[in-house]
Amino acid sequence: MKEQENKNTTEEKSISWKKELLSWVTMIAIALGVGLFISKGLIVNAEIPSESMENTIMTGDRLIALRTAYWFSDPERGDIVVFHYPDDETDLYIKRVIGTPGDTVEGKDGKVYVNGEELEEPYIKEEIEEDFGPYTVPEDSYFMMGDNRNESWDSRFWENTYVKKEKILGKAFVRYYPGIKLFD
Repeated sequence: MKEQENKNTTEEKSISWKKELLSWVTMIAIALGVGLFISKGLIVNAEIPSESMENTIMTGDRLIALRTAYWFSDPERGDIVVFHYPDDETDLYIKRVIGTPGDTVEGKDGKVYVNGEELEEPYIKEEIEEDFGPYTVPEDSYFMMGDNRNESWDSRFWENTYVKKEKILGKAFVRYYPGIKLFD
């Protein structure tokens, strides 16, 4: 009888251990799946590698962009977006939308003009040093510029000047390092 009880206790411990292990494996798999869904479906986690967006976003800042921002609307002038660089889509860039489909963008006398009207830009570090354009933005495309205009590699200099809407990954939402800062 005692032998049977010991055998039952051993079997119960074995089953209990297997259930516990399966529970942990299932929990880890679910957590990894949720994390993958969030990072590939809902947000973009980006680190700023250069000074092209200063003083809005500084070199080394880390931010989150929302992939969901343009599911039901289009990017607007002034939005800060993360996108695939048109000349090498393996690189991600972050810039400000300056020209939307159909706009004409031009730089002259230190100012940027969209459709002939001077763009109000309280966020820029300094005025542009060189005139550019005019560029007329094609349908389903955007003209991008960094806020630090004289240190930004942007639409003015790219071989493929415009960013297609489907190459925009998300709209900058929040800087979380080195401190919290929400973007409009």
